[in-house]
Amino acid sequence: MADKVLVMLPTYNEKENVKKMCTMIRDQGITADILFIDDNSPDGTGDLLDSMSKEISGLFVLHRAGKLGIGSAHTDGIHWAYSHKYTHLVTMDSDFTHSPENIKDFLKYGNDYQIVVGSRFKLKNSLEGWNMWRKFMTHTGHALTRVLLKVPYDATGAFRLYRIDQIPEEVFEFVKSRGYSFFFESLGILHLNKFSIQEVPIVLPPRTYGHSKLRFRDMVQCLLFMIELGFTIRLQPKTITLQKSTDVEKNKNLSSRSLL
Repeated sequence: MADKVLVMLPTYNEKENVKKMCTMIRDQGITADILFIDDNSPDGTGDLLDSMSKEISGLFVLHRAGKLGIGSAHTDGIHWAYSHKYTHLVTMDSDFTHSPENIKDFLKYGNDYQIVVGSRFKLKNSLEGWNMWRKFMTHTGHALTRVLLKVPYDATGAFRLYRIDQIPEEVFEFVKSRGYSFFFESLGILHLNKFSIQEVPIVLPPRTYGHSKLRFRDMVQCLLFMIELGFTIRLQPKTITLQKSTDVEKNKNLSSRSLL
């Protein structure tokens, strides 16, 4: 089957960004469709995207009723990609935190790996310009995922590539988080199921300095969820592991972890 690539970007009040982001992705010289997932942005992002989709071939918009969580946006985008028979899915943010220039590197490694992850820990200057608090929280999150989830990769970022032609869609049914926990939960489950993972070094600009979307309450919920997931990985791994005769509904019932 010929490669069919989709770049997926969740949006909320990104009216000032989406047109430029779309242009930058197109300028990379890759053959890819683009899917924006808009959570009913009050600034009119969804309306602008609808207008753009009428003029730009291969640009699609998935509208949602409201802010339903970043994790649920990624889940909806993943299932949309499966239903439209894509082979490669790239997920990234719309605020220029993630550079479209890295997409070609992701696709290159996607020839040999089933998941490619943008890593903020491969280069010394990846977080240059960030304040000390953000650096501390980022490195702490990385350390916790390594210890609690036994995941040696950058598990809390959204910039990824999935070879969905090689990953059964059912594995994403194990992922229950609707919020930021989605990122470490999904990578933890994919790692547990022995899908091959490769990291690509990325640099994150300090453009969101002082405007982190992750609240303190979210951080506490993520930590508690990570601890719970760590126990599941160690004590009940079969509840989040694909079996030879996969029974998705049975596994969904076995997993009673709360939604975040």
